[in-house]
Amino acid sequence: MAPIIEARELKKSFKDFVAVDGISFSIEEGEMFGFLGPNGAGKTTTMRMIQCVSPVTGGTLEVLNMDVSSQQREIKSVMGVVPQENNLDEDFTVYENLLVYSRYFDIPKDEAEKRVEELLDFVHLQEKRDVMTESLSGGMKRRLVLARALINRPDVLILDEPTVGLDPQARHLIWEKLRSLKKQGVTIVLTSHYLDEVEKLCDRLVVMDNGKILVEGSPTGVIEEFIGSDIIEAENNPEILECLQQKEAKYEVIGDIVHIYADNAREISEYLVMECSLSKISARPATLEDVFLKLTGRSLRE
Repeated sequence: MAPIIEARELKKSFKDFVAVDGISFSIEEGEMFGFLGPNGAGKTTTMRMIQCVSPVTGGTLEVLNMDVSSQQREIKSVMGVVPQENNLDEDFTVYENLLVYSRYFDIPKDEAEKRVEELLDFVHLQEKRDVMTESLSGGMKRRLVLARALINRPDVLILDEPTVGLDPQARHLIWEKLRSLKKQGVTIVLTSHYLDEVEKLCDRLVVMDNGKILVEGSPTGVIEEFIGSDIIEAENNPEILECLQQKEAKYEVIGDIVHIYADNAREISEYLVMECSLSKISARPATLEDVFLKLTGRSLRE
């Protein structure tokens, strides 16, 4: 079966600046696929090319076997987009936002009204149907934007920071809805700075930096490949570093803390206590955030 989205040597340049530098990837039907990277990594530019709103400079990019350079209208008709900003029309009610948006897809009025009712139920906004959108909470607005993206029953759903700024309850409700859509066969592509979100939701992901893909794989596979299953944290001092070097342990110095990467936290912890005379250590499972920081660095990107 052909991939739903496939890129080969995809490039995007803005005059002399190369934003996306010859990347290749494929996304299968029904997958939830994540693009990660620091600011300026090229992930948002890649997403914009998939959405057919930013022209491709080089290489090829196909969505549902359609070329983004020549079949934009056909691709957009089967795609839903949740932008980072809540760009709802504040002159309309919740219900009207969905009904008016349906006209962009030439959905017959009777069918559109039916879909609006279904979507209001889906995102738990039936009680707010006649409320002006400016009166909604942040979580409600985000759910309404998601409902709007689903009005055309898309095969592909693009999500840019889908839960940005939301409280834990609202985030988990959005996660529940995305999992439900995935079970229905919708292919979902997302980018998020909440790495726990990507770790919980995505089947596969890529980490990008400087326009290139650094790594691709499942969240669990990427964590195990670059970190291991566990991280032990200890205070940084010359004695601990010498002890770790003798053990040939994998570690990283981060300011006044040492991160020791291990697949067997108990074994390494016992060694540190017995052989290195350490008493203050802590162990925790490795996360996608640890991989992200190791691959892209810890300096701020503006």
